[in-house]
Amino acid sequence: MGLVDTVIKDAAPRVFWTDWTLWPDGQTPAEYPSLERRTTADILIVGSGFTGLWAAVLAKQENPGCDVVLTDAQTLGFGATGRNGGFISDSLTHGLVHGAHRWPGELPLLLALGRENLAEIAAFVAEHRIDADLRLVGKTNVAVLPHQVDELRQTEKLHREHGEDVSFLGREEMRADVASPTYLAGLRIRGAGGLVDPVRLAVGLRRVAEGLGVRIYENTPVTQLERATSRVLAKTDKSVFDAGQVLLATNAFPGPLRRLRHFVLPVWDYVLVTEPLDAERRAALRWPQAQGITDAGNQFHYYRLTRDQRLLFGGYDAVYNFGGGGSEQRESSHRMLAEHLFTTFPQLAGVRFTHRWGGMIDSTSRFTPFFGTAMGGRVAYALGYTGLGVGASRFGALVGLDLLARRTTPRTGLRMVRRHPVPFPPEPLRWPVVEFTRRALARADANGGRRGPWLRLLDRFGIGFDS
Repeated sequence: MGLVDTVIKDAAPRVFWTDWTLWPDGQTPAEYPSLERRTTADILIVGSGFTGLWAAVLAKQENPGCDVVLTDAQTLGFGATGRNGGFISDSLTHGLVHGAHRWPGELPLLLALGRENLAEIAAFVAEHRIDADLRLVGKTNVAVLPHQVDELRQTEKLHREHGEDVSFLGREEMRADVASPTYLAGLRIRGAGGLVDPVRLAVGLRRVAEGLGVRIYENTPVTQLERATSRVLAKTDKSVFDAGQVLLATNAFPGPLRRLRHFVLPVWDYVLVTEPLDAERRAALRWPQAQGITDAGNQFHYYRLTRDQRLLFGGYDAVYNFGGGGSEQRESSHRMLAEHLFTTFPQLAGVRFTHRWGGMIDSTSRFTPFFGTAMGGRVAYALGYTGLGVGASRFGALVGLDLLARRTTPRTGLRMVRRHPVPFPPEPLRWPVVEFTRRALARADANGGRRGPWLRLLDRFGIGFDS
């Protein structure tokens, strides 16, 4: 048995953030009942992840007399809200580079809205004393291949042009900050986001929502929407929600509005978490500001330290399976992540992993969320965050509520809000197209970043897929 097999074999097949055995006594989140009858609501929110939670809170804050109901097919943290890496960003456009390429004319407004959104999240967490380990320490993007050094230089220039606080770090500077022999350079981006415990944030949001009078149901999957005069009937196997308006916040999971499924690609992403690092191992990493780190490839890793000094390491192997299904456990992906971690930080050789999991990301062909309405404006939706939903989900909730209220706002005027992404082809064509694209991205990373004809064609139309 090799080193990787030895250290990974004891990792529990469960999510670190929702491992209630690690929570102090009395802090385990409460469970909510399922609905097995008919009920009414002014606004029904389907999906109790970040988008749904923010929408419920914001709707009640705006109109305390509004009867808001929040329902979910599973339980707290089951979807992407509880399975992500805990990075939080002010970007609404999957990063500044992508935003500048796709919406250059609207970029100043998009940046302002994103910064305002992150500031309001931080203010909300402070006001309601949510113990979510929110640290707005920014992040560092690292070059691990020679061509990525020049790319980081170009990215630094773009960030400075838009008023961002960034520093380019050469090889020795980068390694002096975080000790990895793989680093060739880095771009330290400050003030544009940071880190959070996503489930503790969700628990805090749910506490506030309940305190405002939001009714919450779990294990109550909505499978069908029917228009009934001026109402919408949201049906489950055992119950009916008779709602004036409905907001769909179902992420990558199949929602009751089937036509939306053409715009969402459920990509599976995998994560490992180590045991807490002792003082010697922690010192060997340096990393004084403990910011999140991503590397600059098409296939990229993301990693960070948790509050109790574990190393969370994920990404790279974004997987689409035929038909969109998948497994929370994928031995080949977890093994690969372990090998990559020990290449990145050889000083951690022998450290053991305690948690391993996978989850679905709701990727779109333009890497950003999309929005819209149905059933005469009585149904709105906000989906497709493509891996950056921890922060952007609040913005998505605001857009969804604007659409339901038929409000004209700076948010609803954005092209990103008014236009849908290019839909993905149906099966059996979808899987081979995505797999061909994945291989093209890997070839580009191995070929000095040079994008072949297929990727250049996708770039021309602003489409692709990502995690």
